[in-house]
Amino acid sequence: MRTTNMKKAISKTKVRLATLLMVAISFISTAHAASPGITGPTFNLRAEAAYISQPDGALIYSWGYGCEGAPTAFAPSAISNAFCSTMQIPGPTLIVTQGQTVTVTLTNHLPTAAGNTSILFPGFDVTTSGGVAGLLTAEAATGGTVTYTFTATTPGTRAYYSGTQGDLQVEMGLYGAIIVLPSSVPSTCTSGLASQNRAAQIARHETDFRLAGAAYNHPKACYDREYLFQFSEMDPKIHRQALDQVTAKANCVDGAPDCSLTVATEPYVPAYFMVNGRSMPDDMDSNYAAQYPHQPYNGNPHMHPGEQVLVRILGQGRWQHPFHEHGNHVRVLARDGNLILSQTDENSLAGPLLFTTTTTPGLAMDGIFYWTGKGLNWDAYGHSSAASASAACIPDANGYYTSNPGAINYYEWCQDHNKPLETAPFGDVGRGGPATLPDANILTNGPWYGGSPYLGPEATVRAVGSTGTTPPSGTIANPPTREAAFAYMWHSHNEREITTNNIFPGGMMMMMLVDSREFVIDESN
Repeated sequence: MRTTNMKKAISKTKVRLATLLMVAISFISTAHAASPGITGPTFNLRAEAAYISQPDGALIYSWGYGCEGAPTAFAPSAISNAFCSTMQIPGPTLIVTQGQTVTVTLTNHLPTAAGNTSILFPGFDVTTSGGVAGLLTAEAATGGTVTYTFTATTPGTRAYYSGTQGDLQVEMGLYGAIIVLPSSVPSTCTSGLASQNRAAQIARHETDFRLAGAAYNHPKACYDREYLFQFSEMDPKIHRQALDQVTAKANCVDGAPDCSLTVATEPYVPAYFMVNGRSMPDDMDSNYAAQYPHQPYNGNPHMHPGEQVLVRILGQGRWQHPFHEHGNHVRVLARDGNLILSQTDENSLAGPLLFTTTTTPGLAMDGIFYWTGKGLNWDAYGHSSAASASAACIPDANGYYTSNPGAINYYEWCQDHNKPLETAPFGDVGRGGPATLPDANILTNGPWYGGSPYLGPEATVRAVGSTGTTPPSGTIANPPTREAAFAYMWHSHNEREITTNNIFPGGMMMMMLVDSREFVIDESN
């Protein structure tokens, strides 16, 4: 897109951004995330230039890794509409299994003036073949190839990115993730309480979209659902300089003195802040959506109460991003594929419980997030002695209802069972009401909320009967008769980073929806 046309598009769309946000929220129930990618252990990648889009209408000239030919396979296999472009941001997520010998062949299709390019795989002992010598690793010259080989020694999530002129090439989009699955799943993950969330999913005919049953070869690394989030930022000035110089030197000869780029990467003033290559609200559209041919991955986590949700987090830019997951803290399992264990008991995990998962550039983090409703101080499932006297909640040793995975209120916090939201216009919970709703900045009424103070499409009826009403009710987004989830904002705690080109809302923000068991979470999009 020409610069003048781009500016016109920006001016037209800035005023509509808030409207687009509300429209996106109304469709939030149809878009889900996962940890999609391509499987190895052999990968053929290419580096290429293309344009990616932003919600303000801008098309940003970028470089990215993509597939050189069809990949071996996509994962999770339940997602049927997957594709791998010749260039995408982030690059294809490479999924391998611990112990495999991984081979990645990179072909350089970048413009001639961009020069050589490469890939670093931090945390692995890499050998190379072909290519030309570079400062940090072997590089692929223009039109050439280089092959990287390593053994996936330990499980976990890690980053990969360009090792050539990193201040420019990583900024332009040459980065991605590699996920190493454990060689075996601990038996504790396939029996007992750890297996009951899957039983509850099966009872509701939900497909399993996990890449594995555990993140690591450890009995406490089991999980029920997973998501990959790569946080990055872009300075459009750098991208415009690169485009202008590439265009001016389109016919230059490789290796000639004037056939190179002199792009100034400082001062660094990013205007776009992205989750998986997209800015909010685009990141809430589905994975592999046709309108994002070079940005296939989304950021829109869903879960049921009590599920152990594995969040794979990567810092892929030049800045730290203090990302906050509302609804609960994140318990860190590992950093850069290194499981954090107790110094005195190797069977116990010792990772910190984080309010914000700060993403240091290049740092990978695996953590567990869950939500149960404990602490709301009312029956989130809408049970009341009048409307649903037969509903059961038999607490386990931890106070949750886990004996019946097929129940609508599986994993309910039993202390709040049958506790009304409000039975009197005065008093406190101990005297029957009213209960105090959460801080509106955390769990907000209206379209940011599920449309009801209760979980589930039938919860309002369970709470007050067929003729009663509960505020708020009947909102356009997630109406109580359909989904009625609790929506929590997950976003950067740097206020500037939740804007798109300085317009709020946008940027590094997404929504996490807690859905009742009645709602089937389908991550195949």
